[in-house]
Amino acid sequence: MTDRHSRLTERLALVRPLFAANVALAGADPLGTPAEPLAEEAAGLSPNAVKKRRNEFAAGRDAVHQAMRQLGVSPAPVQVGSDRAPVWPAGLVGSITHTKSCAMAVLAREGEVQALGVDVEEDTPLKAELLPAICSEREQAWLRRQDNPGQMAKVIFSAKEAAYKAQYTLSRAFYGFDGMELELDLAASAYQAFFTADRPPFLRGEAVGGRFAVGAGLIMTTAEIRGRG
Repeated sequence: MTDRHSRLTERLALVRPLFAANVALAGADPLGTPAEPLAEEAAGLSPNAVKKRRNEFAAGRDAVHQAMRQLGVSPAPVQVGSDRAPVWPAGLVGSITHTKSCAMAVLAREGEVQALGVDVEEDTPLKAELLPAICSEREQAWLRRQDNPGQMAKVIFSAKEAAYKAQYTLSRAFYGFDGMELELDLAASAYQAFFTADRPPFLRGEAVGGRFAVGAGLIMTTAEIRGRG
């Protein structure tokens, strides 16, 4: 087993407990040789996409196809929509994420789960100049009380990404990082992302819940929406 394969296995092991058992999880290494995307998927890539972007895209679709097999579904195209979001095959909901060293996908059957979100980020501090754009005044005040504010700011960034992906499945609403405000429970490695405005079907003050893990060089966050309405 290569070092990169061992690292991917370690990362997946950290994320697996963050999702329910009926959510399929798989990963691929953009720095390795991920399987080629299906033709319908590759058509969504810009012809000018650089090799790094192509590898990350391929790794994400490779992870999706692995997750489909876990659910007993033959791999099918996950195309890129006009809004650049993945278009999931009928009967499935999911989420894809990738960073320079890791791609992951989660997938579940529609009806069992309404929406999913997953995000991975390199475990490096959030750049200080990005803080006002990512974190509310309340979040920044919380960060000032932490021993590792740069890392925790990256957790907030990642959690907002995961929560946004999950809610977008239902709302199709675009908004910035000020669209949600987080409360983190460090003891439980969990968070609640509260809407700061109505995003139908979500109302201001409603929350998307998720969990996070830090390890193996990554910050990894998840979100699940079940049984809403």
